[in-house]
Amino acid sequence: MSWWDDALHRATAEVVLAGALAGLVGVQVVLRRLSFFTMALTHATFPGVVLASIIGVNILLGGVVAGGIVALGVAALTRRRGQDASAATGVLLSAGFALGAALVATQSGFSRDLSSFLVGSILTVGPPDLVTTAVALIVVAGVLAVGARPLMSIGFDRTGAQAAGMRVGAWDIVLLLTIQIAVVTMVPAVGTILAVSLIVAPAAAARLWSDRLPIVAGLSVGFAVGSGLAGLWASSRWDVAAGASISLTATAVLAVSWLLARVRTAPGRLAVDGAGAHP
Repeated sequence: MSWWDDALHRATAEVVLAGALAGLVGVQVVLRRLSFFTMALTHATFPGVVLASIIGVNILLGGVVAGGIVALGVAALTRRRGQDASAATGVLLSAGFALGAALVATQSGFSRDLSSFLVGSILTVGPPDLVTTAVALIVVAGVLAVGARPLMSIGFDRTGAQAAGMRVGAWDIVLLLTIQIAVVTMVPAVGTILAVSLIVAPAAAARLWSDRLPIVAGLSVGFAVGSGLAGLWASSRWDVAAGASISLTATAVLAVSWLLARVRTAPGRLAVDGAGAHP
C-alpha cells in the first residue's frame, strides 16, 4: 500500500496544510477584527458549495464564487456612509445559510451529505484535495507576504494609511478574498461551520503570547497545526467526528492560553492594586 492510499496519512497531511493556511490567515482576521465576518463568510460559502455539488462541479469553484460575491458585497456596503458593517454582515450570514438549507431541501436524499459540508470529512480527502490545499497555502502565503506592509499599516492605523495614499479599499478586497480562499479550501477537512474556529482560535491564542507580528504568525501556525494533529489523534482514539474534534482542540488551546496569560499577569495586577491601596 502506498502512502497516498492510506486515509490516515492523507488526513494527517491535510491537517498540516490546512492548519498552516488557517494560522496565516487567522493573524489578519484577529488583527483586523474580522472574526464575525469570517463566520458570515463560512455561512455564505455553504450555498455555493451545495449548489456546486448539486450541478456536479468542483465545490471549491462554487464556494469561491459565492463567498466572493459576499465579500465584495460587504466591502461595497461598508464603504457607504452610515452603513453598519456588522448589520450588513449579519444579514448576509443568515441569508447565506438559509439559501444553502433551501437548496438542500430541494434534493431528495441529499440531506445525508449535509454534515460533510458543515463539519467536514477529513478521512475521505484524496490526493486532489491535498494538492488544492497546498496550492492555496502557497498562493495565500504569497499574497500575505507581498501585502505584509500595507496590510499591517491598515490594520493598526487605517486613517494614517489612507492619509499616506494607500489604496485601503483595494487591500480590503484582497484580504477578504484571501480569507474566502482559505475558508473554501478547508471545507473538505473541517467543513464550512467549523473552519472559523481553526482560523480564529489559534491566532487569538497566539496574540495572547506576543505583540510582535512575526512571533504571533509563527505561534498561530504552530497552534493551528498542533490543534489539527491533536484533534485528528483524538478522533481516531475515541471515534468522534474529526472536524468537531479539531475545532474543540483549537478552542481548548485558546482557553488554556487565556488562563495562562491571566496567571502570568496576575502578580503585576496585584502589585498595581496594592500600590494604589496605600497613600
